[in-house]
Amino acid sequence: MFDLRPPEPESSHLPAPSGPYPAAADAVPAKPLKVVIGADTFSPNVNGSARFSQRLASGLAARGHEVHVVAPAASRKHGTWTESYDGQDITVHRLRSFRWYPHDWLRWSEPWFINRNSDRILEQVDPDVVHFQSHIIVGRGLSIAARKRKNIRIIGTNHFMPENLLEFTLLPKSWQEKAVSMAWRAAKRTFGRADVVTTPTQRAAEFLEKSTGLGGVLAISCGIDADNYTPSFEPRTGNRILFVGRVTGEKQIDVLIRAVGLLPADLDVQLDIVGGGDLLKHLENLSKTLGLEDRVHFAGYVTEEELRAAYTNATIFGMPSVAELQSIATMEAMASGLPIVAADAMALPHLVKDGKNGFLFAPGDSQQMADRLEFLLRLPQEKLDEFKHASLKLIEKHDLQRTIVTFERLYRGANDVDAAAIDETMAAESLNTSSMRIIDLPTE
Repeated sequence: MFDLRPPEPESSHLPAPSGPYPAAADAVPAKPLKVVIGADTFSPNVNGSARFSQRLASGLAARGHEVHVVAPAASRKHGTWTESYDGQDITVHRLRSFRWYPHDWLRWSEPWFINRNSDRILEQVDPDVVHFQSHIIVGRGLSIAARKRKNIRIIGTNHFMPENLLEFTLLPKSWQEKAVSMAWRAAKRTFGRADVVTTPTQRAAEFLEKSTGLGGVLAISCGIDADNYTPSFEPRTGNRILFVGRVTGEKQIDVLIRAVGLLPADLDVQLDIVGGGDLLKHLENLSKTLGLEDRVHFAGYVTEEELRAAYTNATIFGMPSVAELQSIATMEAMASGLPIVAADAMALPHLVKDGKNGFLFAPGDSQQMADRLEFLLRLPQEKLDEFKHASLKLIEKHDLQRTIVTFERLYRGANDVDAAAIDETMAAESLNTSSMRIIDLPTE
């Protein structure tokens, strides 16, 4: 998964804005944009980066833009065709790919062909904007091809920490530190070609700047469509804790399982783990060893409808991960009105406010996590509902449409996140939508 090509000359960050749109990004757009989204992981993959790329693509298409996605093929079949997401048709350029067998589902495009593929696709599409979601393979190729053309606006978003892939590289421990250093140097070269670099949270932005030496990284939430999730304020009939995410090492799901084992028996807690991954068998065995096989349930991969039902039916959401650059699963849980108990690590403190919508605990500390869970589970319903309402309130600022409007401004030439301009755009669009609804009302 590391850059197999010789080192490339490093470019300074940030280059002067390019593209057909002026820096004055608040003007009414003259025409829809043609956007290429580059992703090393995309649907049907189930992870935060893939889900964001899908929602961004469908959201932009719903706003009238022409959207193309470049991503590894999900099987041996590769080529260009139309795929439908959230009711929107997207042109997807699926590159020939191969399974990365240390990982349970990951596929990778051939890095030695990525420049040729990127040149070919950009020649065919002739986009206004290239927005890549990682620096590894697809983003590197598209950024090189786009920079050569000089009239394409380039946006780079980082969802990736090299440390998260170490367990799948099969590298010996003695080589891993060097591999991480090489990966961050490759990230600096690729993101250095972008006109604007973003990542989901301020803490993630600071982490990326420190790891690469780049400056001016913008924090832009991945966003979420809260209307897709259904909170329940029915009196609970049981205590269900939910985890959603990849079942891999950096998620530290074992900490959550051990915490459940430390909870008093009278709480009769059930833990639902939704998601698949390479540690599934290991965690199943851990549950049996701890005598929790009748209380810990592994659902594996589920449909979108089943996932939303799991959120609605849960009492609390547990997130013990130490490597979240935002955590879309935690955002989905908040949109479902769940109190959160999460590790005090990376971006999770941006979502969880101690004593308001949940609690943070010291990473890896199962006893402290258990204490936080027990406190919430013993609250009377009306007090628990206060935490649920707080989650719903805090998730409002992560509105997906706001995220899309923010990226549209960057696509058209903006180099910052102007909250006032974004508010103005959203207010105007809301007013237009309301006016259209009035016009569409039937008359007698």
